[in-house]
Amino acid sequence: MHLLSRQIRFAIDPFSSNEEMGANSYCAKPTAEGLAFFFTLFVELKSEINKDTGFVVNVAEIDKIIRNKAIGYFRDFVKNCSKTGFEQFAKLLNKIWQTIENDFLPAQINSLSLEFMPSRKITIKERTGDMLYFSEKFEFAASHTLWNTKFTDEENFKVFGKCANKCGHGHNYIIEVAIQKSTTDKQLFAADYEKIVDKNFISVVDHKNLNADVDYFKKANPTVENIAEFAFQSLDGKFESAKLDCVTVWENDRTFCSFRRD
Repeated sequence: MHLLSRQIRFAIDPFSSNEEMGANSYCAKPTAEGLAFFFTLFVELKSEINKDTGFVVNVAEIDKIIRNKAIGYFRDFVKNCSKTGFEQFAKLLNKIWQTIENDFLPAQINSLSLEFMPSRKITIKERTGDMLYFSEKFEFAASHTLWNTKFTDEENFKVFGKCANKCGHGHNYIIEVAIQKSTTDKQLFAADYEKIVDKNFISVVDHKNLNADVDYFKKANPTVENIAEFAFQSLDGKFESAKLDCVTVWENDRTFCSFRRD
């Protein structure tokens, strides 16, 4: 089974009655001449590939379907909706799913995600379900040394290489925290969510020597794998009316690890 994802970027100008399609889909298509709402819609499809074309679905066809059938929903929503909470956007994605689900057959929609800004998005994984997944990315800086006291010095340097330098080294980490909640439960407020992540994790590790300043890493090596698990444990059960789904930590743009309960 293959999973194919496609991003469709577009802008909605709530102040203009005219829509300019433009010609740069990498930026935004439709585009805007000034201040506008910018969105990125992620369409994830699942299917075996077509043996003749090598495609799950031709991405040009995905673009065409979304621009012809989905963006109008966003335009009406932005211009006419009195409530613009994440729950309302999740219901909008449900409507779009039901509108386009038969346009990719035999491929099926696996998920739809809407990115509001570069580090915030919501996701739905069912056509009619009331569950939404909300995530944001945060950054923190920390230093660490990878070392196991059970190993000899030679073994530590053999296993951990430069990361075994006892003076340590630093990273500018990125962490993405995903929660899941029902659209019928209490409204999700991003500011409250951010304060929970900051209080229970970011403030614990930011600008810290992980080995020396964080008790958890006095017993566990501060690898990206263990940092992801520590973050999950630190945040699990802290979100009112929501459940922690997954935590992903990037040590750099080539190395990252996710941790979830299952």
